[in-house]
Amino acid sequence: MSYPPELRERAVRMVAEVRPEYPSDWPAIKAVAGKLGIGSAETLRKWVRQAEVDGGTRPGVTSEESAELRKLRAEVRELRRANEILKAASAFFAAELDRPQR
Repeated sequence: MSYPPELRERAVRMVAEVRPEYPSDWPAIKAVAGKLGIGSAETLRKWVRQAEVDGGTRPGVTSEESAELRKLRAEVRELRRANEILKAASAFFAAELDRPQR
């Protein structure tokens, strides 16, 4: 299930606000997930962790870096595909040039 970005941001903010009222992150995350109707507390936990990475308070790959990696990987796939096409075409034309002319 996909949640709107506004809900994600609100949920992450709420966890940060209520965190001091709980002994650890998990009970705070479960409480907020329940209040906002988020199907799985684990989903909210991942949002909180990613927000911490994006905010620089936790090590890891930021959302921006992850998007850039996806874009670059797609570009590499496309370039490799184009390279294979060019190799096949050059082999074909090389074979045509090697044929004796009549």
